[in-house]
Amino acid sequence: MPASLPLTLAVITHNEADNIARCLDSVPFAAEKLVVDSGSDDATVAIAQAHGARVLHQDWLGFGAQRNFASSQCRHDWILVLDADEYLSPALTDELQRQLPALMAGDAPAAYLRRSTIYMGAPMRWYRPAMGERMARLYHRGRARWSDVRVHESLRFEGAAPTLRGVFNHTNNPTLVHKQLKVLRYTELKCRDWLDKGKPVRMWQSPFVFVAAFAKDYLFRLAFLDGWRGFMIAHTAASYAIYKRMRYYEMVNNPPSVASATALLNKHQIDR
Repeated sequence: MPASLPLTLAVITHNEADNIARCLDSVPFAAEKLVVDSGSDDATVAIAQAHGARVLHQDWLGFGAQRNFASSQCRHDWILVLDADEYLSPALTDELQRQLPALMAGDAPAAYLRRSTIYMGAPMRWYRPAMGERMARLYHRGRARWSDVRVHESLRFEGAAPTLRGVFNHTNNPTLVHKQLKVLRYTELKCRDWLDKGKPVRMWQSPFVFVAAFAKDYLFRLAFLDGWRGFMIAHTAASYAIYKRMRYYEMVNNPPSVASATALLNKHQIDR
């Protein structure tokens, strides 16, 4: 077993029994593994505990707040954040074990890791966001904090942060059905953030938004080189961009739809 380092692996979960073991086992050097679960009714909690994690329950707060809660519960200041469907590659595991002691001894607020996406059972080969997308996932909790939003949270910090070379893997949505359910969930969260901020409704932008979003991913981010899988990724992204605007229009013009949709999503357990 590799020597443990004073670092906490923090994972937020809800019904991740199929993924959590692989995620936890990919970080053998973490002195602590913390899982913050928001009410799984599958075997997530039992599996996480069997694979060495300390498990806490926290009702769902939204992605940003949930991650900040997890940070506050860690026993170590340096934290590595992964989603349950993500896991370190052997190369990144080795690199982290070599680089972490020096990084943790310095004053850097965070470090960037690169994420590689597995889509429809195979790695994407050309689509740029799936080929080493740079993400801040390793940080000192006294120097960095997650943005307090319901969805599409980001790590906020000041100062320079190094980028590691190895990648961690993301098994993106087992099926298109999973992806569409996630679109519904993320849309509700994003639109509720917009409601809180009083964002203007601009439905006239929708046709242009769809075309621009599709072109950005399919052409400029090279999704077309990944064949039909690339087409599906670009189309799904463009559909999400326009659906958010349609749903926000509905929320503003028919406020009772917020509660109705929340009840439906909760019934089908896709509220987070």
